Amino acid sequence: MPFVIFGMTLLGVALFHHRALAVALMGLLAAILLGFFEAPSTSAAVEELLAHVGEEWVILTNLLLLLLGFAVLSNQFEQSKLPEAIPSRLPDGWMGGVVLLGIVFCLSAFLDNIAAAIIGGVVANHVFPRGVTIGFQAAIVSAANAGGAGSVIGDTTTTMMWINGIGPLTLLPAFIGALVSFAVFAPLASMAQQKQSPLVHRDATGLVIDWTRVAIVFFILATIVAVNVIANSFFPAHEAYAPVLGLGLWTAILLSAPVRTPDWTVLREAIKGTLFLVTLVALASLMPVDQLPPPSELGVLGLGFLSAVFDNIPLTALALNQGGYDWALLAYAVGFGGSMVWFGSSAGVALTNLFPVGRSVVGWVRAGWFVPVAYILGFGALAVASPIFNG
Repeated sequence: MPFVIFGMTLLGVALFHHRALAVALMGLLAAILLGFFEAPSTSAAVEELLAHVGEEWVILTNLLLLLLGFAVLSNQFEQSKLPEAIPSRLPDGWMGGVVLLGIVFCLSAFLDNIAAAIIGGVVANHVFPRGVTIGFQAAIVSAANAGGAGSVIGDTTTTMMWINGIGPLTLLPAFIGALVSFAVFAPLASMAQQKQSPLVHRDATGLVIDWTRVAIVFFILATIVAVNVIANSFFPAHEAYAPVLGLGLWTAILLSAPVRTPDWTVLREAIKGTLFLVTLVALASLMPVDQLPPPSELGVLGLGFLSAVFDNIPLTALALNQGGYDWALLAYAVGFGGSMVWFGSSAGVALTNLFPVGRSVVGWVRAGWFVPVAYILGFGALAVASPIFNG
């Protein structure tokens, strides 16, 4: 029955994407009520629910703080006027889109994939003034997720692996799959974008860039990287007790706000998408999944598709508890696989806070058909290369 509730919730989100938050909240409420009906007593149900909240609150709070914080970060970046100067630096035609996606890919290897997607979306909004297509939105999310797949600081799932003792060099081969997938989706998405809404070079003469805001953006990003590295290297146990990354992000935002005040009204739109993803992750955490199938290449391939609709954080936690996986292959699968649906990753939810038109499962899958194709080809390339690195 819990999986029926989860499946119905996903179907409801697909059919009523304009009411995604309401659908997700109803699904979560239904799952909680089911737990009360199945428990031997009300007190036992309350006790079990509180214990579950105690296990999950750090992940959920961290996600909430990060998504809202990156919405503020994107506003600071946009107000700096730097995104308006970037179009003049990109190549003409569809290659300009490929270069932009490449920038997102590279940023994600060093920053959180949410930040990379947000920065890419802000720049794309200026590069393509006639509109950013849903297909190119899917490509931005794919670039952010692919870039973070082989980096222990590029994605929440790879950071989880790092905390559990899986070294950065072990995950590095995931970039093979990421680069192959990028070579597939980036040109296809850019060509489609150029056809529907071409890149426009703007005259940047006389444009005054607010370098103070640019410095603030770099300060915030540097703080996130520093907090991530320090917390995971020296205080890994604290990750289970406090949302250190989200707190670090908001500390940097609040410290820099007196210098250049961000437009706090951006939080009103961001809160809807943020609460939706937090609710969906909370619902996924209630599903009675205690073990994954035995580790195999086919099983990991399937986990990538599953991560498009089922949060990759609990999937990664289960895999870490089970052990025996090719960790680079798993990191690529659960990291990049979430790009196939707009709510399959936190980067997708963050980007659709900027472009609400992307909140359509049908529209995302139809316009971003190249994402699953790229995922399969990248997975195949990594699976062929894995024995070389593991041998």
